[in-house]
Amino acid sequence: MKELTSSQVSTVVADANSVDAAILSRFSARAYLDKPVEKSVLEDILQVAARAPSGTNTQPWKVYVVQGATKNKLVNEVCDAHNAMATHPELAIEYAEEYDYYPSKWVSPFIDRRRECGFGLYGVLGIGKGDKDKMHLQHQQNYRFFGAPVGLIFTIDKVMGRGSLLDYGMFLQSVMVAARARGLHTCPQAAWNHFSKIIFKHVGAGDNEMMVCGMALGYADEAALVNTFKTTRVDANDFTHWVE
Repeated sequence: MKELTSSQVSTVVADANSVDAAILSRFSARAYLDKPVEKSVLEDILQVAARAPSGTNTQPWKVYVVQGATKNKLVNEVCDAHNAMATHPELAIEYAEEYDYYPSKWVSPFIDRRRECGFGLYGVLGIGKGDKDKMHLQHQQNYRFFGAPVGLIFTIDKVMGRGSLLDYGMFLQSVMVAARARGLHTCPQAAWNHFSKIIFKHVGAGDNEMMVCGMALGYADEAALVNTFKTTRVDANDFTHWVE
């Protein structure tokens, strides 16, 4: 990673197109090549992301990089738990997430966007609305990090307030954009939040920590059908209000 040779104030971003391309080409990649990512590259990504803003510079993020045998053991145990929940839904209580990622009651337009995303993804994969077995297997790809060689687990100290999750979002975006700048792709995953009891055993997280999310990271498989799925975005004019 190259250090800035001038001050943050005077630094000029000469190539705006590259910055925009890193942001615009980011998407949730759901299939990866079996190609390792060098540790030095991961270190650079995290060093860059460390410059993400946070309220009073609290920097509330903590990252566990999971690879190799540890990743395989984690994947196998969580997949077993996921399968068990499919057979015994009552186990969901045992694997409850620690904070509400989604609303308890969905309203428009958010539920409409959620459905469009789900139907679009399953449509690309040829999975019908009532095909629960295929839906289960596809959802389980989350717990395999979609085949990515690197899994990232993000936690936060339980003492922190809700505002720190806003800080965390900016950190996660910085990780994903920095990854794109290096030819890598990612998929942020709230799906892991249900299994913190299992995850923390494998990564060594403490009782004072709360799961924020997981993330798959690696080189996206350009030939994979699932990676042709593209979500829509509301035009900026639809959510922006100019007040003068």
